[in-house]
Amino acid sequence: MELGVEGKHALVTGASRGLGRSIALALAREGAKVAVVSRTKSALETVLSEMGGVSAGHYGLVADLMTEHEPSRVLENIGARFGAPDIVVHNLGGTLGIQDLFGPLEDWWTVLRFNLGVAIEMNRRIVPEMQKRGWGRVVHVSSIAAKRSRDSVPYSTAKSALNAYVRGLGCSVAQDGVVVTAVMPGALASSGGHWDMVSRQNPEYASKYLAERMAIRRFGAPEEISDFILFLCSERASFFAGAVLPVDGGTW
Repeated sequence: MELGVEGKHALVTGASRGLGRSIALALAREGAKVAVVSRTKSALETVLSEMGGVSAGHYGLVADLMTEHEPSRVLENIGARFGAPDIVVHNLGGTLGIQDLFGPLEDWWTVLRFNLGVAIEMNRRIVPEMQKRGWGRVVHVSSIAAKRSRDSVPYSTAKSALNAYVRGLGCSVAQDGVVVTAVMPGALASSGGHWDMVSRQNPEYASKYLAERMAIRRFGAPEEISDFILFLCSERASFFAGAVLPVDGGTW
């Protein structure tokens, strides 16, 4: 299937490991020029090398997007040194270890910024330029936790808000050729990730989770999500305006 991403400029945040790394590699394999952003220099250099490096047209930038105004500075850097992105995948997100339902409001704002605010700040600059060009793909990595608030309620709340934002933004810009979507992965097992650590440190809990909450009875692999995200980045995804899609192995 011809996806139509060859030669497109793509930006992936949180790209140094796990799902972000898999997304970056998938886009690069299809011929996109990929800019990857992460806080970890060594891991970023590794994924940049795996994609083929700067000589293949890719770009890496070490940055902490949670720092005030850093998302705007990152986009200025990428625009000047790499080019305006045609495709953006907002992979940045997580619980940050914040789970207390009655924790301080500052913790809630931190989780909201990590999972939603950074994407909003970047989209405010990126999406209008895509509208002017008449083409763009913006994919947000949400979570099935947005519909099943069983663990970190602050995280689930943030992802629910992200889904509402995607639906609203996606419907608002659809007529301009910009497709905005979100994917809600289920539990993934990737090296160094949450479920990888849980499986090693508390295998009984991991087995219980799979038996009671995963219809497929196993954890997902990053590639099973990134291949779907790759499709949403493509010409073939033109009818997915504002779509929020579960890819969760039958989580309940």
